[in-house]
Amino acid sequence: VIWIVCYFERPLIHFASLLESPSRVDSVSHECLLSLTCSSILTNCCSDSNQSCFQVSPYSSSMLGGRALQILGLTLPPDGRLLCRFKGEIEQQGIIDEEGHPYCISPLLYETGWISFDVSTDGTNFNRSGEYLSVHPSKADPSFEVTLVNSTLWQNYGTPNMAGQLTMTWNSSLTESKRVNVELWGYREVSRSTAGSSSLQAEISYLYSLGRNISNTGDFSFFPQPREKFSMWELGNIRITASSTSEGERNVQSLWSGGHVLAWHLEQSFRDDPSAWAQRKCLQWDDLERKLPDFLDELIDCPCSLAQARADTGRFHTDYSCNIETGSVCTYHPGSVHCVRAVQASHGSGQQCCYDNTGALVLTGDSVGGSTPDRAHDWGSPPYGEPPRVPGFSHWLHDVTSFCYCCLWSDLCHVYLNRRPSSGCRRYQPPKAGVVFGNLHFITFDGLSYTFNGRGEYYLLLSTDKNLSIQTRTEQLKLKNGTLVKAAQLSSVVMKENSSDVIEVRTAGDHLQVLRNQKILPFTEQRWMDLQGVFVFAPSPQNVTVIFSSGAAVELRLHEGAMTATVLLPVEFSNHSLGLLGRMNSDPSDDLTTRSGEVISANATQEEIFTFGAAWNISNMSSLFTYDSHYLLDSYFFPLSHDPAFVPAFSLPLKPDDPLAADMLSMCLGEGAHFCIHDTLISRSLAVGNATLRAHQHHQALMEALKPVVSCGWLPTPRNGKKNGTHYLEGKTLSFTCNEGYILYRSTERTCLQEGTWTGEHLFICIFSLLLSVITVISILLHRNSQ
Repeated sequence: VIWIVCYFERPLIHFASLLESPSRVDSVSHECLLSLTCSSILTNCCSDSNQSCFQVSPYSSSMLGGRALQILGLTLPPDGRLLCRFKGEIEQQGIIDEEGHPYCISPLLYETGWISFDVSTDGTNFNRSGEYLSVHPSKADPSFEVTLVNSTLWQNYGTPNMAGQLTMTWNSSLTESKRVNVELWGYREVSRSTAGSSSLQAEISYLYSLGRNISNTGDFSFFPQPREKFSMWELGNIRITASSTSEGERNVQSLWSGGHVLAWHLEQSFRDDPSAWAQRKCLQWDDLERKLPDFLDELIDCPCSLAQARADTGRFHTDYSCNIETGSVCTYHPGSVHCVRAVQASHGSGQQCCYDNTGALVLTGDSVGGSTPDRAHDWGSPPYGEPPRVPGFSHWLHDVTSFCYCCLWSDLCHVYLNRRPSSGCRRYQPPKAGVVFGNLHFITFDGLSYTFNGRGEYYLLLSTDKNLSIQTRTEQLKLKNGTLVKAAQLSSVVMKENSSDVIEVRTAGDHLQVLRNQKILPFTEQRWMDLQGVFVFAPSPQNVTVIFSSGAAVELRLHEGAMTATVLLPVEFSNHSLGLLGRMNSDPSDDLTTRSGEVISANATQEEIFTFGAAWNISNMSSLFTYDSHYLLDSYFFPLSHDPAFVPAFSLPLKPDDPLAADMLSMCLGEGAHFCIHDTLISRSLAVGNATLRAHQHHQALMEALKPVVSCGWLPTPRNGKKNGTHYLEGKTLSFTCNEGYILYRSTERTCLQEGTWTGEHLFICIFSLLLSVITVISILLHRNSQ
């Protein structure tokens, strides 16, 4: 039985009752059994599963490590032995406190995501397994961070008016020692030769101590001195450890600062003439960039407007350093109010897009605060540990330090912007959105709307070409008083793309519950998780977004107990999608396409549409769902995946004497009124109808934000002149003037047309007025001679 479960790599929970008998599992390999017992499914049927697997608290740590992870459900003698092994290769001694609580210290890594580790209590057998979440340093618990007071001084130390003491602070109670060490660690990427080939390797190393055996008061100040020996290390972090640890000892309990440019320890020549030093470094960087492969053409274009950028959640996500929602100051992008980053890296590189207070894309051709692409994506990219894919550090090394050289410490910012120009948005194509909401209404990617109130498990979307499957589970609608009505609502959505983790999002009372490979994902510490082939973002307990490598995204929202699922697909999915959300091809007439390829008319009856929807039910073998309760087993796994006995109400006439009529008709207004009326009548609840109306209005706002717009592309400012305006979308007009003594040659105004082209002459320049007079005279003479 276990062999079957492992072979198909999917827990077939209908064998759960057999697994309760130990005699049935004697022949199973330890690895298979361990992986099974550590899934949430088998904890319900195997009471001793905690002897083989465990959870930790906290469940997340900065990838820099140093966090004590308590192993829950395990107590050991205070003088016992604990050995921790991370990723099957990093071994270190664990800690057992006076009460017998065991801890493992998270190691320093070059990657983010869930990290597996085993523990041994006898020094030989690693027979307990768990995992923790390694996160980007900027997303780690801020209370465990060493704060660099006046970060501007730290970053620009040694430049004009930047001198004096540097100060750091930390929470002294988080280091269980009366005395501590303060260390500097550096990051670099060095070329190493192995087996006849050379490649870049990431390296985080201890450099030197700023203070040893100092009192743990929670603050430390010092006057930095140039360090010629270590000046080649230009990026690093401060680390604080107990004084009992050795200098540079790795993987010990510690607190880390954020990564920063180490201006404060650079060589004396930097302090003697910081501008000349930075100019030299900027030009060296420019020469290196010239030799590296071009990455700009590989990047996705930016959305043309702030509305598009915030709506395209499958491909772009907020850059927290410039976030309109939190009011953060856009330090590196003055003039912008919000920036987003492309979620997916392109060969390690990343796109960044910034917008002004009018919602327009800001370009580096107009402002130093414009959108800048990155040779190294700030969030890193699989396989992470290889440069330039190391989260945070590669980006700072390749994109931020060079910005300091060229833009902050010298006047060569044009050199930097020449290598990091904004991409514009001429090639950007917004995604298409389909939605299912209420009881149970569908709006396809091409805009066809219909109602299908089946009870069971169905394909919301199936793309065999793109290997994306999104399945939905529906349940009969139950009112707050316990009454069951003849309608259905969403209760769960599960999805997978290629070899990604399986992600399921299901209702759980007043919040949404997320499962990864049948195991509940906690979001108490983190809101963003990097998983295998997929990202999950949960900004609130009622809102979850799942993002796949293809750029497809699924947004789940819960309001008044009703789940809404919105699927966003990039244009690459055109003619590659089927299921209840239809065929995405800008033709709504073929959206009701069956598995066999038959097209049902959009004017079909409710009964015919019900038959169409029922035929998109999944099978047990194709199901991605988790069945971890008797209710789910009895209601969905054992029966047919479409319940033929459940027949919904197809029509609901409005009676004049209905007591809900007046309030309902005053509430259900606008384009989504018929959905609101349907759900109010079928549920006998104004709250349910209002939730449906709000879901429809949200979808309409999303569609408005994602409307395609035409961009004609950036136009330069004429030399010796001025450009009035920085908006380059359809209908926008730019005007040009010249400085005193110059006259504009050709177009003074240019307007962006629907075709994506500008009116007027392509060449527009400011010519010295005397020179123009001479040219005019010559032109007249030539014309006369030709006659």
